[in-house]
Amino acid sequence: MPTVNDNYPKKDNTQMSDAELKQLAIQNMQREEVKSSGFPTEIIKLPSKGLVYPESNPLHSGEVEMKYMTAREEDILTSQNLIKQGIVLDRLMQSMIVSPIKFDDLVVGDKNAIMLAARILGYGKDYSVEVTCPSCNTKNKLDIDLTTLPEHNLSEDVVMVSPGIFEYILPQSNRTVHFRLLNSGDDKRIAKELEAQRKANRNSGGVDRELTTRLKNIIVSIDGNADKRYVSNFVDNELFAMDSRSLRSYLRDITPDTKFEVPFICSECDHDQEALGFTIDTNFFWPKS
Repeated sequence: MPTVNDNYPKKDNTQMSDAELKQLAIQNMQREEVKSSGFPTEIIKLPSKGLVYPESNPLHSGEVEMKYMTAREEDILTSQNLIKQGIVLDRLMQSMIVSPIKFDDLVVGDKNAIMLAARILGYGKDYSVEVTCPSCNTKNKLDIDLTTLPEHNLSEDVVMVSPGIFEYILPQSNRTVHFRLLNSGDDKRIAKELEAQRKANRNSGGVDRELTTRLKNIIVSIDGNADKRYVSNFVDNELFAMDSRSLRSYLRDITPDTKFEVPFICSECDHDQEALGFTIDTNFFWPKS
């Protein structure tokens, strides 16, 4: 019978929502089914190496076990209800994860790695995409081997003041900032907050506050002051634009992630580029038959 894993950071189950508890029970049931059936699985290495998670979190191991996609997951991919809600890919990944993790704990880069693994375990490593040459604007068709995409792993040289908490000294104000990487749960919460702000702003001509909203969720403390109201006021009224840009640049530099980019030579003008980014389209998880 499915049980709740006591190793989760939230040991008090009352702190978890009904949806989280339900999903956890489903994951436990699926994990037992996979183990008892001997169904093939793969170990997926996380770009973060698990360094951003506390030791009590199963993600601290730096790897996640995933099973191969089955017809059950294809049911998820074709569910119009899940597609309309915008949660179809999250449900797909949750269904394929065998390890006893909490999905919303995944930092965004690790979640991207799991999404990539889900695609490979479902429909293989080959992906065809059309990209536009940045030199002559000619459209080029590329056949990409998804297993060769480069990863930006979290360097062990990056110093954390505690698991998942980084330090940065702002160059203009010389203030010391402690910050963290956003996880999947943060992204969902921020998206709802931003949507509510945008609805309120539609008739008032208000300013879109996505940048400051994200900074307020990323920054943990300023000069040791972790009061949320203090941090919020700092971002709104004291954070120099130069410091904001520098912090965001440093954040990009250290963030572990998969790079969706490939070497490129244009078929028309021979433009040569070491790394050209490409976008994921509907063919990524809904390949043509």
